[in-house]
Amino acid sequence: MPGGGGGGGTRQRPPGMEAANAAIQGTTGDGGEAQAFEVVDEGGELVRVRFHEFMQNYSEIRQLKSGQEANPTVSQQEEEDEEEMEMSAFSNTICVNYRHLLSYDTDLAEAIEGEYVRFEPYLRRATKEFLLAHHPELDRENGAGGAGPARSSVNSYFVAIYNAPTVFPVRALRTGTIGRFSSISGTVTRSSDVRPELLVGSFRCRKCGLVAPDVMQQYHLTRPSLCRNPRCQNRNTSEFVLELNSGGESNEGGGGSEFVDWQRLRVQENADEIPPGSMPRTIDVVVRNEMVERAKAGDRVVLTGSLVVVPDGSALARAGEAARAAGNDGRNGKEAAAGGGGGVRGLAALGVRELTYRTCFVACCVLPSDLFGLGGGTSGGRGGDNPKSSHEVAMEFTEEEKDEIRRMKGMPRLYDLLAESVAPSTFGHTEVKRGILLMLLSGVHKTTSEGIRLRGDINVCIVGDPSTAKSQFLKFVHAFLPERCVYTSGKAASAAGLTAAVIRDQDTGEYCIEAGALMLADNGICCIDEFDKMEQHDQVAIHEAMEQQTISITKAGIQATLNARASILAAANPIHGRYDRSKTLRANVQLSAPILSRFDLFFVVLDECDEVADYNVAKHIIDVHRCDEAVVDPPFSQDQMLRYIRFARTLNPQITEESRRILVDCYRKLRQGDTMGRSRTAYRITVRQLESLIRLSEALARLHCDDVVKPSYVREAFRLLRKSIIHVETEDVTFDDEGDDFDGGGEGGGDD
Repeated sequence: MPGGGGGGGTRQRPPGMEAANAAIQGTTGDGGEAQAFEVVDEGGELVRVRFHEFMQNYSEIRQLKSGQEANPTVSQQEEEDEEEMEMSAFSNTICVNYRHLLSYDTDLAEAIEGEYVRFEPYLRRATKEFLLAHHPELDRENGAGGAGPARSSVNSYFVAIYNAPTVFPVRALRTGTIGRFSSISGTVTRSSDVRPELLVGSFRCRKCGLVAPDVMQQYHLTRPSLCRNPRCQNRNTSEFVLELNSGGESNEGGGGSEFVDWQRLRVQENADEIPPGSMPRTIDVVVRNEMVERAKAGDRVVLTGSLVVVPDGSALARAGEAARAAGNDGRNGKEAAAGGGGGVRGLAALGVRELTYRTCFVACCVLPSDLFGLGGGTSGGRGGDNPKSSHEVAMEFTEEEKDEIRRMKGMPRLYDLLAESVAPSTFGHTEVKRGILLMLLSGVHKTTSEGIRLRGDINVCIVGDPSTAKSQFLKFVHAFLPERCVYTSGKAASAAGLTAAVIRDQDTGEYCIEAGALMLADNGICCIDEFDKMEQHDQVAIHEAMEQQTISITKAGIQATLNARASILAAANPIHGRYDRSKTLRANVQLSAPILSRFDLFFVVLDECDEVADYNVAKHIIDVHRCDEAVVDPPFSQDQMLRYIRFARTLNPQITEESRRILVDCYRKLRQGDTMGRSRTAYRITVRQLESLIRLSEALARLHCDDVVKPSYVREAFRLLRKSIIHVETEDVTFDDEGDDFDGGGEGGGDD
């Protein structure tokens, strides 16, 4: 067997060899019809037989191998794949673990890995034979139960092989991987509509009416090159008409054409895989059948399949080139690329060989990257389309990790210890770290009886003097959540770049939506640095995304409402370089009132001269530069925090009656303080601040893994809100006078 020899014993003659020899010798059929020349791939037939044997023993192989899997999540996925095999009546795709295939037959696995494109049709044939042998009712349902030969040519079955030995970044794809079984990781930035693709075509000759069935399509429309009727011998490919009947009934020449679902994805390499000073690489990915709609913009995925080369028809269709590009038969390049003929040639007038081919990745399986340990996001508990329950998330942890979560939950100072683990290389700023911690936990996403979605994400803005570690907090969050966190700068970001852009597709000419930063950060966090440097019309574009968490687009004939369920962590500088405490917050930053009201927490970081504070900060920075591990030694590691936050986000705490009364009382005090002094002209306390109190209280309940929101959580949320919003609007003298009005509702008080 090419690429991996066959086993011992007598080699059987592949089926179809006698028919091929008869056709080569010039025999004809019963009706005088010339037999088509059939070239049988002997290696492919051996792969089909060996793969059929593998599927016969798949249950035993999985039971022997599942106990040796290092990743329990992948083992759980294997059990789901086993259920898919048993439910073959409702699915035409079988998922196979490549490691099981490798343990069963090394030669077979190496042959598939080396020439996947060559052997993929034989794998599908073996899958079809396996399913029809175990479920003969499928053959009858597909129209084989009536008169005539038993055939099911209008329904194909597919194989989704996953868990490849090596996962390559997009940048590593080279010509050496063309046709080989490989796996890549990346981030989806665009997805097309689901369209039908012609997989197997039946063509009728216009001259004699003979149908040529089962013409395999290879990346473009492929018509028969010769009519099989010896009296016709039609060689004009344009005289063959596609038979569109795709039902199970057979016509006189064979079955109808077969279509499958098709979708194209634009995948960009992950941010942590881009070399310094390099542009991110992208590649088009084609998914078929049940793998469509498995990924959307912003998802980090692992794709298994093969890299293929397809004619680049768009390059030949540019103005001034289409007339000069020609194929072997004198047709222009666009017609040559569309089908038939001897392929596409370069442009002779340029004097060099034109690159009229491009690469494309055809994926047979699409899986989230976190199944393979390539992403550490907290999407398990977010308010996405299908959020996981606490039991489902707990099943993905090992027993040691579960014991660790139980131990962390019972610690007395868990709130402070987790806050100290946020950005440990940054000295001080305890309140800011607490706010970022609650943002990572977020509140509970809710939906009203009218179908209105209530935001649960917490938005945080950090305003302060230069060199106060504002950007360090953003960088920490971006590194802490690599899967669903997007980092951007306000000065270099436009409205379309933050939300979504409508662009024209180069191949089809139709308009499509390109995801922006907020769409890519769906169910995650969007970090925006230099938020005050954004233009006014760009800030207006994110009003809807910050509150309703949707993006509405109406342009170029496209009307769509897209999800942008992301928290926003912004950093801004004062207008004149340093924050003036004698002025209000709105007078210090270039942010409109609607933007200010959409942030749950506002933290002002001041660079004040203090001998003790300056000494501690300088000592800490020097120790960090000395790489002193004792200085940057947080109570919990990032992996421990990720696991705990992921589990805590699955909880949905309820507000008790006592907590409800305290929430009402805290909101009443905020409104009363808003009518006093100069703060009423700077910032209005609205019901959005009440909702912020609710979200912060729910985040604190999640932090302690409580099922209810206790009154102590409400008081701490009120104190944190007062420390952020109220504190930054008043002067030093007036704040002490107003502070007595709020001390009764909080736990502690005072300024920084």
